[in-house]
This record gives sequence, C-alpha cells and structure tokens, in this order.
Amino acid sequence: MNDQYYKKIATTIIFVVVAILAFLVIKPILLSVVFGVLLAFIFLPLFKYIKKHVKSGFAAASIICFVLAILAILLFWYLVPLLIQQSVKFFLQLQTMDLISPLKQVFPTFFSSEEISLEVGSALSSFVNNLSTFVIRSFSNMLLNLPSIALQFFVVCVTFFFVMKDHDLMIKYLRSILPFSKEVENKLFEQSKGITHSVVYGQIITGLIQGLIVAAGLYIFGVSNATLLSLLAIFAGILPIVGTTVVWIPICIYLFAIGNFGQFIGILIFGVIASTIDNFLRPLIVSKRTNVHTAIVLVGMIGGVFMLGVLGLLVGPLILAYLFTILDIYRNKNSPDIFISVK
Repeated sequence: MNDQYYKKIATTIIFVVVAILAFLVIKPILLSVVFGVLLAFIFLPLFKYIKKHVKSGFAAASIICFVLAILAILLFWYLVPLLIQQSVKFFLQLQTMDLISPLKQVFPTFFSSEEISLEVGSALSSFVNNLSTFVIRSFSNMLLNLPSIALQFFVVCVTFFFVMKDHDLMIKYLRSILPFSKEVENKLFEQSKGITHSVVYGQIITGLIQGLIVAAGLYIFGVSNATLLSLLAIFAGILPIVGTTVVWIPICIYLFAIGNFGQFIGILIFGVIASTIDNFLRPLIVSKRTNVHTAIVLVGMIGGVFMLGVLGLLVGPLILAYLFTILDIYRNKNSPDIFISVK
C-alpha cells in the first residue's frame, strides 16, 4: 500500500517537473504556436474543400501553405517599403502641419479662446513627436530582431501546416485526455467550436472586411498616405464598438475643413457603408452558431493586448469565452444569453 502511494507521488512529481520544463521550452514560441493553430482553424474549410479534390491531406495543406507563402512574400515586398515611405512622409507632414486651424473651423466655439488653442496645439505637437519616436524605435527593433522574427514565422508555418493536416488526430487525442464524461465532452467541443467561429469569423474577419472597404475608398479618392491609413483602418475594424470610425471620421473632418468636398463625400460614403455592413455581414457569417457578447470580446481584446501583444486581440476573447462556457457546463446549465448565446 505504501509502495503504491509513494509510486503515485513520485509519478506525479516527475510529471509536474517534465510539464514545467516543457512549458519553459515552448514559452518563447508559444504565441507563434497559438497563432498557427488559429490560422489553421480559419483555413480549415478551404483545406477540407481542396482535400476533396486532391484526396490527400498533405497535398491540400501544401497547396494552401505555398499560396499563402507567395502572397505573404509579395505583400511584404510591396507593402513594407511603401509603408516606411508613407510613415516617414506622414509624420513629417504632421510636424509641419497646422492642426489647430482646421479644428477651429469645425469647432469654432471650443477654440474661441487663444489659450485653449495654444494648449491643444502644444499637446498635439507633443503627441506627434512621441508617436514619431515610437514608430522609428519600433522599425529599428524590427530590423534588429529579423532573425528572431524569421524563426517565429517558421514556427507559425510548421504549426499551421501540421494542425491543418492532422486536425482530426489532434482532436481525438485531446478528447482522450479530457477528464469529462462523453456528454460534457461533446457539449464542450461543440460550444468551443461555435465560440471560436463567432470570434474569429464574426469579429476578426468581419472587421477586416470593414477595414478593406474603407481602404478602397481611400485609394479610389486619392487620399494622401492611403496605404498607412488603410492599415490603420483594417486594424481598427476588428475592434468592437470602436471600429473603422476612429479612422474615417477624422479624415472626413480634415477633408471638410480644408475644403476637399469631393474626397470628403467619397470617404463619408465608404465609411458609412463599412460601418453599416456589419449588420448584414455578421449574421450571414455566424448564423446558427454561438454568439459571444460584445463586452466579452472587447474586454478580452484589451486584456489580451496587455498580456500577449497584438495576438491578444484573437486569444483574449477566446480565453474569456471558454471560461464562461466551462463554468456553465460545470454547473450543468445552458449558457446565459447575457454572455454567450447558443442558437
């Protein structure tokens, strides 16, 4: 009896030590692994479609990875020099631009006092200088860390390939180690899949489409620094509540203040389309699936950014949503509509 007891303790200690060591090994590349898994989930429908025609999971995954690699190289080759050029041009323009005069035309009452105008102008100038310093430092760090970035990108690609290729085997393995009953296990997997679909497709993909609509307007109407502003719009599009309005409304105000009414009307139309298309696009993408409350997504994104950086925009909402799902399954009740609703 004592021997069995000590053997269990020894086995547990060995397992905990090995698990900690494994975590320390994976920790530097953990975010890359998570990102690769999420990418595999996004492209899984395409993988299944291609696999039906080529009859090989290896071939289907290879085709998708090859096409995405070519697109990534082309985008990097085209966008990075253009983005650097426009960023430098944009910040140089901001440093020499009279930011107060357009604001006075739009908000004459607020800027009626000369003291307020000076204070706001000083604050804007300080903000622009700090932002310029931050961007330059970020570019420098990126160049210095290129070998590390390349390795992380390689990990993303490997994870993406094998998770997509062997997703069925991985799900079976995960099911085999879960300490739940079959009923709870099936419910957990079903709701987790719906949650991931709702966050990734309903929020991220929909937001990207909204950002691309604003970007199309910026290019069509020839707005200066369109590439930089388009990337900002695409990034802002995935943020709930905030959305692309944080980009196109200031642009519209500026264009109206300087008298470019043609560009103003064009950007306004595309901005309104981008902001309202969410009402039609989101139900189409996440219909008959689990819906996650906007507050959960927003809080998860903000907390995720602080904890994990940019990847937290994806991972943060999923962690909170999974927590509420597990809690509701644990108490053997349906998820409350206020947090997660299951159709």
